[in-house]
Amino acid sequence: MPLAIFVAMDWNQTEISLLLQDYFSMLTQELKQEKFNKSEFRRGLLKKLPDRTKGAVEFKHQNVSAVLAKSGLPYIKGYVPLYNIQQVLADAVADFLDRNKWLEQEFELFSTQGVKGDTSKKLDFNKVQVSAPKVQVEEKANKVKVRSVFKRNYLELEQQNQFIGNLGEKFALDYEIWRLKKSKNPALAKKVEWVAQYDDGAGFDILSKREDGSDMYIEVKSTKLGKESPFFFSKNENEFSEQNSSNFHLYRVFSLNQKPQLFIKQGSFRDFCSVEPITFKGSF
Repeated sequence: MPLAIFVAMDWNQTEISLLLQDYFSMLTQELKQEKFNKSEFRRGLLKKLPDRTKGAVEFKHQNVSAVLAKSGLPYIKGYVPLYNIQQVLADAVADFLDRNKWLEQEFELFSTQGVKGDTSKKLDFNKVQVSAPKVQVEEKANKVKVRSVFKRNYLELEQQNQFIGNLGEKFALDYEIWRLKKSKNPALAKKVEWVAQYDDGAGFDILSKREDGSDMYIEVKSTKLGKESPFFFSKNENEFSEQNSSNFHLYRVFSLNQKPQLFIKQGSFRDFCSVEPITFKGSF
């Protein structure tokens, strides 16, 4: 019996339009911290897409997240960005945003507001550290062009939110104190310093210690989104990470509006993530 060969069909404009309506309905609810059922949304969408499978819809939703992340916009946390994007989808997302400019108000609120409730209650530091996400590398030949409909980068704006930044740094500070208190040298916990509170140009946020007493320079990057959300760092922070790579650590704090967690990477930024220069300076 000959083997059957299945070829994935490209998504047509009608299918993409239905998918985007579904995605942004969920996203607006998530940005407002309203509860919704992803499975229920997906089941409703699949009834309108008889030629698509559950897996195909999941992957395409992840592609939409990737387009938004590349555009500097928040995305649905439950749909981790997947960067094997087709140009037709990137264009469709931009067109959808262009037709729905009211979404910018939702992005603005997400980026500038804090979090609801006290997320520090009942935190178990034994369970907050998770593995770092794998770096996705876009092949140059397959890179798509993403058209920015809105002028502001709302992911960067959220990172600049002082409330979010302080909340994430305090979380990382408490974690470090807890870590050292249960170490073989608990007295080191008293030497942890929240440097960013008195020196915002140091190139790092927290001075901590390894168990042998040597210094750890911790840069904290915080978000209400998931661990895969892009983060932003300054030229000063980048240079400091390269000059102190053996002692430099990124503490990526995420899900601040639910149960905060973090992952840790050591080395310079270029050692552990894909770095994209996005700022230019002209002078005469």
